[in-house]
Amino acid sequence: MLNDTDKMSLFYEYYAQWIEVYKKGAIRDATLAKYLMTQKWVEKLMPTVKISELTRTVYQQLLNDYAKEHERQTTLDFHHQLKGAILDAVDEGLISRDPTRKAIIKGKAPRVKKIKYLNQFELHTLIADLDIKDTPNWDWLILLVAKTGMRFSEALAITPDDFDFARQTLSISKTWDYKGEGGFMPTKNKSSVRKIQIDWQIVVKFSELTKNLPSDQPIFVGNSKIYNSTVNDALARHCKACGISEISIHGLRHTHASLLLFAGVSIASVARRLGHASMTTTQKTYLHIIQELENKDVDLVMRTLSGL
Repeated sequence: MLNDTDKMSLFYEYYAQWIEVYKKGAIRDATLAKYLMTQKWVEKLMPTVKISELTRTVYQQLLNDYAKEHERQTTLDFHHQLKGAILDAVDEGLISRDPTRKAIIKGKAPRVKKIKYLNQFELHTLIADLDIKDTPNWDWLILLVAKTGMRFSEALAITPDDFDFARQTLSISKTWDYKGEGGFMPTKNKSSVRKIQIDWQIVVKFSELTKNLPSDQPIFVGNSKIYNSTVNDALARHCKACGISEISIHGLRHTHASLLLFAGVSIASVARRLGHASMTTTQKTYLHIIQELENKDVDLVMRTLSGL
């Protein structure tokens, strides 16, 4: 990879160089941060292991040690982030054989997951409890995410210009860098650039709200730094007041998708509306719902065939 890398180099140092050369500037900052965290764990767990010493047994021990503190899925992500660098080291002759081959992924038992989405009645109750004022507030953003399934960063970046009220559409083409210094940023992927239909209630409410706002400025961003915890707290207060399950702002995105799937909207249409890179992402995320719908389909098929 680099001229100053040899078999006696420490693996965590090689991995740090690999991230700098191959990943920095090529992936999103949030993804890069995950690779850098992986590098810190490697340094912590095997600070003296050289590249040439990275055998299958040594690598498996690294995964085992990491798995003691993490769930299986997190350990699997850790493995995938390391594997690319290790395979490059094999190609360069720094490692004689692929130590990641037949790696066994372990991990702690998953924590009890919080409820990710609301049912239709709960969402209706939540929306009815929102305090929709004459000026933008977090309740407006909660309403928009619930009705569109947008990501939080996408909703923050929405400007009045993004609405086409005549055609009942909303263009999503950017995000807001709320984790950094602020400002517009590209979407998560190319598929995230999309134009979605909005219902007449959103058209009526937002056409009135945005009437006197700067057309090219984000509706929900003021002068102070934004934290998603602030919006999550506002949402949690409404959930408590309504006596419904407490969810996060991202949970509203799950709620939106779940209700569409239960209503019979195709996976392809839901994937496009959410801005997923492929239907595979949608299928993995909502597998439990899809399986439930398939069970209903089996019943429908049997009833249909029985009537022939």
